[in-house]
Amino acid sequence: MYMNAKTNASRRTLSALTVSLAALLSACSVGPDYQRPELPAVSRYARLDASLRQQPAPEAKPAFWRGFNDPELTKLVELALRHNQDVQRALANYQQANALLGSAKYDLLPTLVANAQASNERSSADQQPGVAAADRDYHQYQGSTGFSWELDLFGRVRRSVEAQRADTHASADDLAAMQVAVVGELAQTYFQLRGWQAQRQIARDNAANQAQTLSLLQLQQGAGMASAFDVDRGRAQLETTRASIPPLEAQIAVATHRIGVLTGNVPEALINELAAPAPLAQLSADVPMQAPGELLRRRPDVAAAEHRLAAATARIGVATADLFPHFTLGGLIGTQALDAGALFARDSETRSLTLGVDGSFLNVGRVRARIAASNAQAAADLA
Repeated sequence: MYMNAKTNASRRTLSALTVSLAALLSACSVGPDYQRPELPAVSRYARLDASLRQQPAPEAKPAFWRGFNDPELTKLVELALRHNQDVQRALANYQQANALLGSAKYDLLPTLVANAQASNERSSADQQPGVAAADRDYHQYQGSTGFSWELDLFGRVRRSVEAQRADTHASADDLAAMQVAVVGELAQTYFQLRGWQAQRQIARDNAANQAQTLSLLQLQQGAGMASAFDVDRGRAQLETTRASIPPLEAQIAVATHRIGVLTGNVPEALINELAAPAPLAQLSADVPMQAPGELLRRRPDVAAAEHRLAAATARIGVATADLFPHFTLGGLIGTQALDAGALFARDSETRSLTLGVDGSFLNVGRVRARIAASNAQAAADLA
């Protein structure tokens, strides 16, 4: 595209204006800055908190289930983290929030546009009487590039990015919370399954022993060495033990089906794999001690709530910025000609530079209502 001296002067002016505006953009952001809320003091934990805070904080162990040294549990947990539908939904929500954060960051930059067009028009004979058809043809060629940029003088866009960044962190914490919930429920159900299987085996062994005892009592009764009461009591004990086995089998079936669902499978998928009893897992002796307040901070759901409070606080700034005018800088440079060969000629150049002001800040009542709503949302998130 051809550039003349006037074009270069315009570009220098625009460049100087852009530098000046960039300095203004870093000036201020209206609205409150987020302050992390202090933990409430709990008297009965005060001494424990004080003593444990003097110790180095233990590192978090995301794969805490490996501490049980149970390969089957580890396999099930890995299946759940890959295929559980609730975890997949939380992951998709995080990915969506992260993509929206990337989009919000682009609002800090100018929006570029480009356009090219070629048109052919013909006027009718009534519009141009006596003119040949070929002379009534009208050609036009044009091309342009431009930009528009909201001058973030009062931090509206920056507060929007801040809010979306906090929402993204909250979605990440939601994902972690869902993983903890699924893994915790899976582990609990797995331990219950192994416990019920052990109880069932004990009941079966007891039933076998009691059946032998009943046979001996019946022999002794035939020899006159035992009474009918002894035989009836032995039979009652045997039937009571046998009656305890079906409920255990039902609980085992429910737990097996539940584990199947938690791992993202159909309920019956793991019946054969989990049918054989296995020893109960042993709790790891390495359980870190930590102050109750700091332990709460490590909970993903609490962390997600904190990030949502940060997002709500930033949105107060977004609403507050509407009390001030929005300035938008726009620019366009292009070329236009009636003949394709003249498209890049000296006199075909077009350009414009605009500064727009949005007057919606004059609706003070509506703006203050939105600010009040944002404050109320922040108060709700704080609670």
